[in-house]
Amino acid sequence: MTEFLTAALYKFVDLPDCAALKAPLQACCEAHEVRGILLLAPEGINGTIAGPAEGVQAVLAYLRRDPRLNDLEHKASMARTQPFYRMRVRLKREIVAMGVPDVHPARMAGTYVKPADWNTLLADPELILIDTRNDYEVDLGSFRGAINPRIKRFADLPEWLRNQGLLDDLAGPKPKVAMFCTGGIRCEKSTAFLRQAGLEQVYHLEGGILKYLETVAPEHSLWEGECFVFDERVSVGHGLQAGSHELCRACRQPLNADAKASPLYAAGVSCPHCHGSKTPAQKMAAQERQRQMELARQRQQTHIGARLPAATKSAP
Repeated sequence: MTEFLTAALYKFVDLPDCAALKAPLQACCEAHEVRGILLLAPEGINGTIAGPAEGVQAVLAYLRRDPRLNDLEHKASMARTQPFYRMRVRLKREIVAMGVPDVHPARMAGTYVKPADWNTLLADPELILIDTRNDYEVDLGSFRGAINPRIKRFADLPEWLRNQGLLDDLAGPKPKVAMFCTGGIRCEKSTAFLRQAGLEQVYHLEGGILKYLETVAPEHSLWEGECFVFDERVSVGHGLQAGSHELCRACRQPLNADAKASPLYAAGVSCPHCHGSKTPAQKMAAQERQRQMELARQRQQTHIGARLPAATKSAP
């Protein structure tokens, strides 16, 4: 059985010429039958790609030929099916959107803590542990004792931090804060934000949750639940094994077994999260899309997941 190599990668590095890098990178990925999404911005590169192992390795080698990316790291996992429908290289203002000017993770990120040392850090009773991910991600799983900010998007995190009083009275004793996210990119930027604001004892999990789940044995783990990932696997557990969640094709929310057993769930059409917000026109469009996908599956063809018409498309 053919397997596909998935590589998640990012690096904060100055790329003022990122616009000129877009087309050659897109061409390289397509030439090696690699799909996924890569974001380029003046502050660096971020994304996930998947394809035949030799193709993904060729794209990584191409990236690392740029001296600024020669130490680019990636997180690898295997999938039985191609987790992406197409390849997209996009230009962005930020590789992870925070919307706060003059935050420079390449120079100001907090102290890196390796997964092997993470449990020891978390044992500190004075530590404030913050999950920097979106609420639907945290709902699938998190570290024991972590604070869930209940944010809808990463750009909401700075305001939440300000509202908690963490940045007040920095002339006195400063709190000790640790942050984590899926692969490390969001906590690098959020710890840089805290350091820019004046905090000194700021830490983050090197390699993120994925590196922790990959390297820390379940019997020693402080992780509870599954970790949401931004591809067709939806979630992973220890050893980066595919989890038990599926994705609602209508609203993109992860679904567990209870949600899929709900009478409000219809594959490709609605789920308990979005059933009440869908108009009849939206449901009809989704039903037709699902029918086309089923036909493509029966014919052993690839369906690229065409978007719903703009007038009926649900909000992300």
